[in-house]
Formats: sequence, structure tokens, C-alpha cells
Amino acid sequence: MSLSVAASTQALSAEQVFTLLERVRQKTPRVHAITNAVAQSFTANVLLALGAVPSMTIAREEVAAFAGGADALLVNLGTLDEERRAAIPLAIEAARTAGRPVCVDPVFVNRSPVRCAYARELLGLKPDLVRLNPEELTALLPERADADALIEAGTVFAVTGPEDRVESCGEDFLLRNGDPLMSRVTATGCAGGAVLAAFLSIEKDRALAAACGLSVFNIAGEIAASRSGGPGSLVPELLDALYCLTDRDIGARLKTG
Repeated sequence: MSLSVAASTQALSAEQVFTLLERVRQKTPRVHAITNAVAQSFTANVLLALGAVPSMTIAREEVAAFAGGADALLVNLGTLDEERRAAIPLAIEAARTAGRPVCVDPVFVNRSPVRCAYARELLGLKPDLVRLNPEELTALLPERADADALIEAGTVFAVTGPEDRVESCGEDFLLRNGDPLMSRVTATGCAGGAVLAAFLSIEKDRALAAACGLSVFNIAGEIAASRSGGPGSLVPELLDALYCLTDRDIGARLKTG
């Protein structure tokens, strides 16, 4: 199953993207990220370069306090061990109680039936945003009607790939930024999910927040790829590009549907 962007697809403007980026930088939101072990350090550094603040604990006795006090919650299933299984529902409940947005990244649900079943349970909690690739989407929601029901209930889907599609019950976006070299560095996608969570924390329009977050991260990736000699130098260049990203960079590079 794949999501198709509706005919009402919005044209995202560079001004919108930069305005939301500046709001992230000014408000310095804290994102609590329950993410996989490989991605933790990179995700934290990406959030800091963006202008946000990371927290990462998965300890059962304190995760609710961290998630409830954060500005947004990211749940990434890349390492679905027992400690994270115990922490995730506590964190989601605390974030919901505090009125904070929840972003779910069901990594590799297409490779594990157990993980896929758990991710479906999380979808039952109606997260604000689900970020995934087409293969993960097909495994998680093989019937279009299931995705439609979640979208009607308010969940936004950000489907990433050569083109990124954001679909919601209101506006949809088709985005074409990014560089293939980004896929040669582990945890790039996971860190991108944290960027989306940061944008969700400062913008009530979830679809717009997702579109702007994807655009910022992928434009920074393009700039980093143009300056790097390969995957090894992409990481520091990506952090620098996020930190230094300007309205001119966005205006020159933004590609939408």
C-alpha cells in the first residue's frame, strides 16, 4: 500500500520553511528521543545543531518525567529491547497528559512481524506523526482504508524516499530535496525523525511542520553532500549545514511538488 498525495497538494514556500526553522532556533524545544542505540549520539548532535535540545533516557523510573517535561516525544523502534518496550508506553502517556506531540518512527517493521505488531499497537494510540518509508508503510498498513482512518483521526504521515510525501486530513505536500549520500550514513533517517519532532513542537499544523522539518533536514543534507568527499565527512558537514542554514539556502534549493 502506498499513500498518494491528493490533488490539493500545497506549494510549500521557502519563507514558510525558514520561519519555522527560526522558531525552533528561538524557542530551543526539548525533544525526548527514545531511539535506537546506534542513533542516539548522532540524533542528539543533530538536534543541537538544529537549535533544539535532546534528552534520551529510557530508564523506566524516570522516562515519564523526562517525556512529560519535554516539548515533543520521538519514539523510534530501531532497537526494540525490553527496556525500551517498558519505557515507550510510559513516555507516550506522559507526553499525552502534558499535551505534547508524539512522533513515531516504526523502523524496519517490514523485517520483523513482532515489531510490526507492536507498531500497530502504537498506532492505536493515534500519534501526531508517523514517519516511515514505503516498505515500512506497506508492512504496517497493507490496506489503504487503515491509513485513511488514522489520517481522518488526525495522524499525519510522512513517507520518505526519493520523494517525500506528507499526507494529512487537511493539506498534503510533495517534496523532492535530499541527496543519495545521506543513505550511506547510519542513523540519518532516525535523526531526521527527531528533527520532525522538534518542528511539531513549535507548529500546530502538523502537516506543515512535517513538510518544513523534512525540507530543512534534506536541504542541509544536500549542502553537506556537496561539500563532503564521502560518508565520513558527511556527518560533520551535515551538522554544520543545519547550524548555518539560511533563508537564502532554502530559497535556492527548496524543491516541492
